[in-house]
Amino acid sequence: MAKLKPLIDADGEVRELTTADFKRMRPASEVHSKEFLDNWEKNRQRKLNSNGNPIGRPPKQAPKIPVTMRLDAEVVKFFRSGGEGWQTRLNSFLAAHVKRASKVAGGKRTKPKH
Repeated sequence: MAKLKPLIDADGEVRELTTADFKRMRPASEVHSKEFLDNWEKNRQRKLNSNGNPIGRPPKQAPKIPVTMRLDAEVVKFFRSGGEGWQTRLNSFLAAHVKRASKVAGGKRTKPKH
């Protein structure tokens, strides 16, 4: 069998694969352990860094939903005057209102009063 050229040249560039390279390839199940393959399958949806650690936060069970809405100028001015995090404070204020309104209504959904 002829000696194959290294995949990476002296400049660090990967060479184009040849027919001989493809003939030498084997399925991952023959090359890697079952533990490795199981772990890969479990994590393949998440992007990993070079150390194999997940990048970013895990997905939330109840993610926030982006919305576009029109608010009165004085409402926006009031919450923005508190500095950074005004949208989070506005969300907390609304969430507290929903919690209070749900208790009053006995957990039933009711139409908000204007």
